[in-house]
Amino acid sequence: MVLRPDDPLDAAPLLERLEAVGLLHVEIAWRSRPDWAAGCRRLVEAFPGLRLGAASIRNPEGLAAALHAGLGYAMSPVLDPSLLRRAGAEGLTLVPGVFSPSEVHRARDLGCQLVKLFPAASLGAGHWRRLREPLGGELPFCIAAGGLGADDVTTWLEAGVDAVALGTRLVQPFEVAALARLLRALPGRSAQR
Repeated sequence: MVLRPDDPLDAAPLLERLEAVGLLHVEIAWRSRPDWAAGCRRLVEAFPGLRLGAASIRNPEGLAAALHAGLGYAMSPVLDPSLLRRAGAEGLTLVPGVFSPSEVHRARDLGCQLVKLFPAASLGAGHWRRLREPLGGELPFCIAAGGLGADDVTTWLEAGVDAVALGTRLVQPFEVAALARLLRALPGRSAQR
């Protein structure tokens, strides 16, 4: 799940609901504001059962904020080798965004075992599977993200991605209920991880 509050602490009520339905991984979108890291640190302390990460990390300032916040991982909409090196040197997992076959190939060459297919909705569910043969068979673990909702999860998982990130359109109570039904319907799947 990716949340985009102006102030990280505004996400606390929704984090409570998401934790209650069994979601584990939640990303808080980075904002270039002085209190972002402190707010995220408070969320990490308040929700020890969730694995909180940073979303939208695209420059050194965002990476430094994610590290200062004590978040467990970071996601980027772009493939930036210098950010990957810096995150690695700091011991933070940074998952780069990829879109094209060239970016997937480059990410693999850089040693990325995880990638984010972004924006996935623009590509279609079969895109990832179609890359396997032309790129030599072995692809990184793929998280489809960008423009997807709860109704898309099963289709994307069946099409060959390993995980699906859902966005902020799940902020309404009925959408959280739909997410809870989805998680219950996927026994044995790591949809919430």
